[in-house]
Amino acid sequence: MPQDRAGERPGSGSGGAWSGREGAEAFAAVDAATDWLLGYPFVFRALAAGSGTDRVLLDFGCGPGRVADRAARRLGVRIVGVDASPEMLALARRQSTPGAEYHLVTDGRADDLPDACADAAMCNHVLASLPDEQTVLGVLGEIHRLLRRGAPLVVLTTDPACAGIEYASLCVGESGVIYGPGQPLTVRLRRTDGTWQTAQNHAWPPITIRASWNARGSRRPHSTIRHRTRRRASPTRTTCTAATGPPNGGAHRWW
Repeated sequence: MPQDRAGERPGSGSGGAWSGREGAEAFAAVDAATDWLLGYPFVFRALAAGSGTDRVLLDFGCGPGRVADRAARRLGVRIVGVDASPEMLALARRQSTPGAEYHLVTDGRADDLPDACADAAMCNHVLASLPDEQTVLGVLGEIHRLLRRGAPLVVLTTDPACAGIEYASLCVGESGVIYGPGQPLTVRLRRTDGTWQTAQNHAWPPITIRASWNARGSRRPHSTIRHRTRRRASPTRTTCTAATGPPNGGAHRWW
């Protein structure tokens, strides 16, 4: 259970806790035990159908590259990771993931990468750091640009519906508070040294992300999504869809 809040390391505004070299190293020191138990296994399972050594997996917001490295070794895919932080990319390159390449996102765009260059994409814990719907739409739009036609996208994000529930390595928001789309909420994260870090995130419920993806794909008339939720309470939710056509499954299934 999370320790008493005295002595916590304070975070700053949307994503600011992870800015610069110090922030990137702080993020790399987060103990993501709950995600590795309840989140990432579903991401990898959803992506497994299209895995293979000739397949390119886009990791949008790759951070220090640990999840990308695990995906590459488990699924046998080639990783193309992108992030807005040069310091995060430096840490990702130190993973020495076979065949991986990493690119900087500037003004919301990975200019080094051509359209339709990825066979699948994952976006883990990125959307919760975004402060408004326009920014969310921008990220989804860039992912849409980089995905090939029909390619799956898997999104892992904190679920504001689980506010106040204390998990082994994180707690999202405050108990009893109902968070609307885009509202700020504090996330408490356990570090590998046993201390706790706070970071300011924003509430983007899975149904809102689905609607935003539909908005980005509205030019493609056959892109339709329906929603089904598993009953197991988890602080994170996996959403899975496709650039065009019916989506595949995940912890939150859109098909």
